[in-house]
Amino acid sequence: MTDGLTVLGATVRHAIDHVEVFPAPANVTLVTFTNDELASMCPVTQQPDLSTVVIEYVPDAWCVESKSLKLYLWGFRDRAVFAEAMSAEIAGEIMTTAKPTRVTVTLTQRPRGGIEVQAVSELIR
Repeated sequence: MTDGLTVLGATVRHAIDHVEVFPAPANVTLVTFTNDELASMCPVTQQPDLSTVVIEYVPDAWCVESKSLKLYLWGFRDRAVFAEAMSAEIAGEIMTTAKPTRVTVTLTQRPRGGIEVQAVSELIR
């Protein structure tokens, strides 16, 4: 069941490029991850942006391993990326790697200049 998992149980001190997966247990119909510490940088001003991300997916054969997800999301902290692009990129990573039936990523960027940004990306297979 843990074949192919390289970061779970290992000391990893860097971001990773892709999430890892494990076989989905029977009767799991929805998985939700929430992270309220997603950091990135504004592509224009280079100022830090902090966001909350909610990832919901309907698993088919695979589930996303949570430590690898944390390390994948960590990779955005030094990247200059708009909230909308980050939402779409995360949804694409989950769809490509875990191959769920559906994935929805809701990214809410904390207000800067009084404006909160919420970007939703949904992919259906």
